[in-house]
Amino acid sequence: MDEAVSKDNGAADGTLASYDRVEDILEEFVPQPQLEQVKRVLYGHNRGQPVPKIALCKHLTTLSKEKNFDLQGYAFDAAKEQLRAPRVVRIGLIQHSIQKETTAPFTEQRDAIHSRVSELIDAAGEAHVNVLCLQETWHIPFAFCTREKSWCELAENLLGPSVSMCRGLAEKWNMVIVCPILERDEMHGNTIWNTAVVISHAGNIIGKHRKNHIPRVGDFNESTYYMEGNTGHPVFETIYGKIGVNICYGRHHPLNWMAFGLNGAEIVFNPSATVGELSEPMWAIEARNAAIANSYYVAAINRVGTETFPNAFTSGDGKPSHHDFGHFYGSSYVSAPDASRTPSLSRCRDGLMLADCDLNLCQQLQDKWAFRMTARYDLYSSLLARYVREDFVPQIVRDPSLGL
Repeated sequence: MDEAVSKDNGAADGTLASYDRVEDILEEFVPQPQLEQVKRVLYGHNRGQPVPKIALCKHLTTLSKEKNFDLQGYAFDAAKEQLRAPRVVRIGLIQHSIQKETTAPFTEQRDAIHSRVSELIDAAGEAHVNVLCLQETWHIPFAFCTREKSWCELAENLLGPSVSMCRGLAEKWNMVIVCPILERDEMHGNTIWNTAVVISHAGNIIGKHRKNHIPRVGDFNESTYYMEGNTGHPVFETIYGKIGVNICYGRHHPLNWMAFGLNGAEIVFNPSATVGELSEPMWAIEARNAAIANSYYVAAINRVGTETFPNAFTSGDGKPSHHDFGHFYGSSYVSAPDASRTPSLSRCRDGLMLADCDLNLCQQLQDKWAFRMTARYDLYSSLLARYVREDFVPQIVRDPSLGL
């Protein structure tokens, strides 16, 4: 196939050699029954079966075509219990592109994104989503590659237009919304943070979490704008369950995932902004691994599209100056604690993923694998306590035959 290729090895339009998703390539070229076995390994089985699709009403499927967004839905089951009723929560993930050129006035850029995202949130509301998560700093372009400080103008406090919009929609749809923003902390010298605001089904703010780990790799020059967060690993108790938010780069840190689990999370959302050349081979693995290791559901959300900026930039990595980060490859998905997961949303289109999650599965997997019971937190804490000291010496047992 002769077509332009982007620097992240996808097609210039964001597809994979004209295919929307890896799954579409598998469906076309891997015959049955081999495809069933490939999917079993790549996506796991939920209670012995592939994760089934949710039956979507005609209105929603028509709406997704009219509004041009990928719509998918799946249902995770748990074993029926004698003492507990099922605890099924419908979660939703929204991935989207920016809607205006990055040269447009800031208010036009923000308002256009608001308009698009409000459409997608309304679709989630019509789909009866209980808990919805948006992508990292959803209300702005991911301009942190540029190091240009003018983008700080788009930072908001918790009373700003983006949180206010989500609060209204949360109340309208009786929906908990995780609203990740670029936060301006006016009470502490107008400091900028990368923050997820958790809004209740009634529209009030439950709390917020600030990004724990800030990347310093490739074009991810985020520490020009904000530093590591100071909110720990909060778990938010909502009407629908206990949720955590592991923002973007935190997914590369296993102890970050673990801390949300130790604090009782049943679902952890991972709102992200990451590009194909840097991280795509890792994307399908990390959220699934975290769900398995911590016996909770993980919902991974990535923005979509290629965002081009007027001024070229470099990142000290030897590459020529360029105007874009690369392609944000979407591919949002949900993984369960039993190693099963949904297929991905589109790599190049806006999308809404629905997933019915029976939260009883979390305890059932804790009982089955006993990861918490068999963990050695005393050993880990002892090692970490020594490691953070200046006089730390690694525990290495050297073969005497190696000599001095």
